[in-house]
Amino acid sequence: MNVNKSPSQATDTVADQAAQGAESAIKATQRAAHETIDQLSEKASEMRDRAAPIINRVATQAEELARRSADAVRETSQQLRDRAVRVSDSTVGYVKDEPLKSILIAAAAGAALMALVTLLSRRDRD
Repeated sequence: MNVNKSPSQATDTVADQAAQGAESAIKATQRAAHETIDQLSEKASEMRDRAAPIINRVATQAEELARRSADAVRETSQQLRDRAVRVSDSTVGYVKDEPLKSILIAAAAGAALMALVTLLSRRDRD
C-alpha cells in the first residue's frame, strides 16, 4: 500500500481487496460443493451397482417361491378332488350294496340334525 494515497483511494483499495477475497471464497466454496456433489454421485452410483444384483436375486427367489407355492396348491387341490371322487364312489357303492342300511343311516342322521336344530332354537328363545 502506498502511503501517499488519499483516504478515498485507500478505502477503494481495501474494498477491492475485500471483494477479491470474497470472490475467492465464493469460488472455493463452489469448487468444494461441486467436488462433494461429484463424490456423492459416485457413491450413489456404486451403491446402485451393488444393490442391483441383490435385488435381482431376491426377485428371482420370490418368483421361485411363488411358483413352488402355486404348484403345491395345485397338487393339494388335485389330491382333494381325487379323494372326494373316491369317497363319493365308495358312498354310492355302499348304498348299492346296502340300500336298507343306507336309508336307516340317512333317517337317523336327519333326525339327529333336526333334534339339534330344535334344541338350539329353543335355547335362543329362552
